Amino acid sequence: MHFSKKCSVFKVVLSALLIVALLQLIYLSFLSKLHGRQQRYRYSELFGNAGKKNVHQPEKNTRKERLKYSLSTGGIFDASGQYRVYKNLIKSEFSANQKPGVDGSSFQITLATHTTINNLHHLDSLLERWQNPLSVAIFAHGQDVKFATALVYALSMFCPQIQALVDFHMVCHSGEMASFPDQDREQFAGLEDCAGVFAKLETHRDKYKNYAIGGNVSYPNNLLRNVARGGTDTAYILVIDIDMVPSADLPQQFSALLKRREPASDEVFVLPAFEIRHARKLPASKSELVQLYQVGEVRPFYEELCPRCQAPTNFSLWVNLHGPAAGQLEVAYTLNWVDPWEPFYIGPRTVPLYDENFRQYGFNRISQACELHVAGYRFSVLSAAFVVHRGFKVAGDFHRRKDEENRRNRLLFRSFKEGLKAKYPASPRRC
Repeated sequence: MHFSKKCSVFKVVLSALLIVALLQLIYLSFLSKLHGRQQRYRYSELFGNAGKKNVHQPEKNTRKERLKYSLSTGGIFDASGQYRVYKNLIKSEFSANQKPGVDGSSFQITLATHTTINNLHHLDSLLERWQNPLSVAIFAHGQDVKFATALVYALSMFCPQIQALVDFHMVCHSGEMASFPDQDREQFAGLEDCAGVFAKLETHRDKYKNYAIGGNVSYPNNLLRNVARGGTDTAYILVIDIDMVPSADLPQQFSALLKRREPASDEVFVLPAFEIRHARKLPASKSELVQLYQVGEVRPFYEELCPRCQAPTNFSLWVNLHGPAAGQLEVAYTLNWVDPWEPFYIGPRTVPLYDENFRQYGFNRISQACELHVAGYRFSVLSAAFVVHRGFKVAGDFHRRKDEENRRNRLLFRSFKEGLKAKYPASPRRC
C-alpha cells in the first residue's frame, strides 16, 4: 500500500514534468517562428520588392527607390576612365531636405572621408564624435562591390544618426557595376538593427589594409577625397581619413568662430594632427590631449616615419598656448606652407581639388597642400581643435610595396610641381 502511494506520487510528478517540458517546447517553437517572421520581415523591409507599396513605411520605400535609381544610372566614369563613380548612392535626410541645425542655423561644415569596406566600422565612433553632416566615399573591388552596397543601405535603414547625417558614395573599377542586393538572402537575412550591421562590418575588419587590397589593385585615395568633397553643399569641409577623429564639439566651435571673425577667401584652418596608442581612450578636449601628450601616450602624427611632414605645425608652441576661455576657438597663429608639410585643415569648398593621378602611398595629400601654397592660401592654426589618428604609425605596419609606390609618386610629384607653374603663372610661390 505504501509502495502504491509512492508510485502514484511519482506518476503525478512525472506527468507534471512532462507537461512543463511540453509547454516549454511549444513556447520555444512559438518564439522560433516569431523570430523567423521577424527575420523575414526585416529582410523584406531591406531588400524586398520596392514595387509593392507599404503605406506604413513610405520613407523607407522612398530610400529604396532612391538607391535603385542611383544604381540604375550606372554611375559616371572618372577623368581617367578607370573608375566608375556612384555619387550620392545613399543620401542623408540632411542632404535630401537641407534641414537646419539644432541651433536654428544651417550646418556650415561637413566632414569628408574615404575608406574601403574593411575600415567602415570606424564610422560608428567617428559620427558619435562629429554629430554633423558626414560624406563617405567607399572604394570597393570584386565581391566587395555587392557587399558594400548592401551594408551601406542597411546602415541607412537601421541607424537613425547615419540616416539623418551621412551621405555615401561608391567608387569601383569601370568594368564593375554595383547592383541592388535583392538576391542575397542568405548573406544579409541576419541584419536586424544598427548594431547587427556594424557586427557584420566587423567580419571584414582588417581583412586587408586600404593600400594592400591585392591583385595589383590601386587605392585611388585622391579620387575618393574629391568624391567625398563633391558630395556636400556646406560652405566648409574637413577632409580626414576614416581612422582619425576630430576634437569634440568642433563643428559648433568653428561655426561660433565664423560668427566672430570673417575668414579670408584664401585662408584654411589647420588642425594639429596627433596619433595615440591603441589602448588609450581618444581625448575629447585639448586639455585631455595635452595630458596624454606630456606622458608620451600621444605624439605628433607621423613622428616616427616622417617628422618633417608635420613639424611646421609647431607642436610645442601649440601645446603651450594660453588662449581664450575653454570651448572658444580662435586662430592661434598663421603660417606659410613649407615643404614637406601636409596639414589637415578646414577649408572653403572652393579650395583646389586633390590631384587624382596620385594613388596608393606617397605625396597624395602633400601635392594638394603644395598647390594651396602656390595658389596663395595662408594656413591659420586653430587654438584648441585637433585631429587624432588611432594608433601609432610605425614602419612595420605598412604593406611591402610602400617604398616602391613612394618612389613612383615622388617622380609624379616633380611633374606635378612643374604643372603648377603653368597653372599659376603669376604666382611668385613655388614648392
